[in-house]
Amino acid sequence: MPFIYILNIDKVFILHNDFWDCMSVLPPALRRLPERIIESVLLITAVTSIVLMILIFSYLIRESLPAIYEVGVLNLVLGEKWHSAGNIFGMRPLIVNTLLVAVLALAINMAVGIPLAIYLAELSGPRSRAVLKPTMELLAGVPSIVYGFLGVIILVPYLGNTFDMLTGRSILAGAILLGIMFIPSITTICEDALRAVPTEFKEGSMALGATRWQTIRHVVLPAASSGITAAVLLNIGNIIGETMAVLLVVGNIARIPTPIYDVFDRGATFTSVIAGEMGEVAHGSLHYHALFAVGLMLLIIVSILSMIGDLARERIRRRFGGY
Repeated sequence: MPFIYILNIDKVFILHNDFWDCMSVLPPALRRLPERIIESVLLITAVTSIVLMILIFSYLIRESLPAIYEVGVLNLVLGEKWHSAGNIFGMRPLIVNTLLVAVLALAINMAVGIPLAIYLAELSGPRSRAVLKPTMELLAGVPSIVYGFLGVIILVPYLGNTFDMLTGRSILAGAILLGIMFIPSITTICEDALRAVPTEFKEGSMALGATRWQTIRHVVLPAASSGITAAVLLNIGNIIGETMAVLLVVGNIARIPTPIYDVFDRGATFTSVIAGEMGEVAHGSLHYHALFAVGLMLLIIVSILSMIGDLARERIRRRFGGY
């Protein structure tokens, strides 16, 4: 209502009070009309999100069925070779490489992000927080393609020269890049969880003679464990679903490392294969449908992780009374 801006503050308050006085004389059904409208909008939004998720699953399943019928479920999921030129499609190399990248990236992510969140929430002073917090928010806004570009220019040559590799593009490069890339997100969520712990818990622990570190270790962290768990599981989904950054540095060769823990070997993840091959594939070919099957597998894995995360958060919340 633009005319409100030219009124003084007293008249605005009068207008506000007159509105609620008028609402109070209306029948109960009309008084609840604004609330019902808001409830309906929220319900429509929730139902729409569910419908969209069902449509995405349905479309991926429909486009994946030709590859599933022709290759077979077991051969498609557990096949040891992905060679599109020979119409050989086995996802085991993609699964192994994706898990290697995700586990290493998450280890880097947690090793830096969680201690940083503890420092920001419990130990930092006003000056250090005034510097670190905006820096983390700035890093969170950097596009993934920029991280990938920096990885190609800086990280890949460094790894190649340091470890005497033929090329620095490797599973290790993808893990380091993704681990650094998602530090701001895990730090922000963990910090919010730590700050949500009631001050009374900390004061009670200190009053009983516990040191600051003992309070953080035995009181704050268990109370915030549900939020920290949510941050970790959310970052697993982000790491597995990242595309452009990992595509530029991982090498994009679909093979199982030999030995399997050789992180210096090149590899390919679910997302890098989809992004690298979808632009060249013929529409309606077996290769085309196999890539949709890869997307379906990726969506199933992320959905399972989300459900496990919800169950873990609920169990931790019941055990520790998390916040």
